[in-house]
Formats: sequence, C-alpha cells, structure tokens
Amino acid sequence: MRLFITGGTGLLGRPLIMRLLERGDEVICVSRDPGRARGLLGPQVEVVGADPTLPGSWQDRLAGCDAVVNLAGDPVVRGRWTTAKKQRLRRSRLATTGNVARAVVGSDTVRVLVSASAVGYYGDSGEVALGEDAEPGQDFLARLAVEWEHTAGMAVHEGLRVVLARIGVVLAAEGGALSLMLKPFRMGLGGPLGNGRQYFPWVHRDDLVSALLFMVDNDQMDGPANVAVPDPPRQKDFARALGRACGKSAILPVPGFALKLMLGEKGEMLLAGQRAVPRSLRARGFKFAHTELDTVLADLVGDS
Repeated sequence: MRLFITGGTGLLGRPLIMRLLERGDEVICVSRDPGRARGLLGPQVEVVGADPTLPGSWQDRLAGCDAVVNLAGDPVVRGRWTTAKKQRLRRSRLATTGNVARAVVGSDTVRVLVSASAVGYYGDSGEVALGEDAEPGQDFLARLAVEWEHTAGMAVHEGLRVVLARIGVVLAAEGGALSLMLKPFRMGLGGPLGNGRQYFPWVHRDDLVSALLFMVDNDQMDGPANVAVPDPPRQKDFARALGRACGKSAILPVPGFALKLMLGEKGEMLLAGQRAVPRSLRARGFKFAHTELDTVLADLVGDS
C-alpha cells in the first residue's frame, strides 16, 4: 500500500511511518523542511518539500496514493493562547486539511482518509460517558475540532472512507503533554488541576499508532472514532499516579483561578475534561494494549 502522511515528523507521524515501513508499505511525506524530514525519517521515505497549508504539486503525489493519514497541526499544549497562537492552531489544521480534502476528491486511487481530530470536540462535558454520537462543546477547541472535521468531510465521496480520529492526551516518553508535566512533578510541585474531578482521556502513543493503522486497514471504520483508554481516570488520579512514578507526593492542587490568571483561555482548557470512550474502535474489535496507568507512567517516566 502507498500512503501519504502529513505531520510525518511529529510526535505521532514518526512512529506511524516506522510501523508502516516495517510492514512493507510505501510512504510519502510532505514537509516544509525536507532536509530535516529526510534526516529524521530515513531514505525509505519519499519526502516532498512543500507547505501543506498552501496548494501545490504535492497534492498530485497525494492523489496517486492508496491511503492518506492527515496529522498536521500546530501543538495545542505548547505556548500561551495568544491571538497569533490561535490563528496558527486554526490555519495549520484547517488550511492543510482543506488542501488534503481537495486532493483526495480529485483522486482515482485514494480509498481511505484518516484525519486527526481531538476529544476536545466535546468541550467540558462533566460526568457523561461520551460516545462518538455525543454533541460538540462550545469552547475554542471544540469549535476548532468541529471545523476541522467538517473540512475533512469535504473529501467524502462514493468509494471513500473518511475516519475522524478524535485523539485524547497522548502519552510518550519524549515530547507532548507528558514532557511538559514532568519538570514540576519531579520537583515535587505537581498536583491536581483545580478540583481534579475532570476526566483525563489519555492514550499511550503506541496504542494510538496501532489505532491509526487499524483505521487505515479496517473497512468498517468510518466517521468519528474516539482514541483514548476505555476507562479514563479523573485528573486528580492521573496526577497522583504521575507523582508515584516520579517518587514524589502530588496532592496539592493547582488552584483553578491561578491557571486562568496565568494561562487565560488555555487555563480553562486544562480545567475541562471529557469522559470520552472508544466505542467505535472497540465495537470493531480493536484492543488497547496499554491501559494500566501506573505501569504506563512508570515505564514512560523511566525512559524520559
């Protein structure tokens, strides 16, 4: 199978590409910095130098592939949400996805588009267990996710599957949310955010990569699919588990008002939670390999 990947040098893209190569697939990746991408991904990957937020000849290479995995997007967890940051978050997702969708529509060969989204789609949703049919929220991330998914949906036509991967908080030994949390927790300064009762829908990166491959390969996968552990913990329980992994106490909460004061709208996002459950994946037989939080964090913290 020939696959086209956006976001191929990121936290998710690199391990996904390595798994694809291991099983014998051909991979094409688009990157604004092709030299760096080739250094990270190796000679087996064809790298097309282009800005995917802009239309260009890279779309012709995409249109000749069998499958597309669209992972491009400026990281949500890094930096304060200034007006400029929010514009980057929107443009990096919507412009790229729009260009991907237009290329897919013009293709005679692409049979599946897996496009990233986020469990932030649901907003701050309290105690309710959220399947993929739950209504979207109204905050910035929820509205962005709705637009993101709508843009990917522009590609829908007869004979094409479009899978919308609503991804939870990705845990990996390097990069992502965990790397930002580790410093205060290792100093003994970590703790629950606000009252800590909000749900924390996490997923191990290895399981996420497996889920993306499952979406590509399984003809029954179509539409939105939550990608988070089946039984997400509350944030205070996650914080305590991370404290144990770091050998530190993690019981003193970070007051909600302080988060909002320091981080503004991003602080409100950290106080929100989604009890997102992966009903679509599980109904089609996907099994998560990494669900024991203490084991996962001990392993990841030890490797970081």
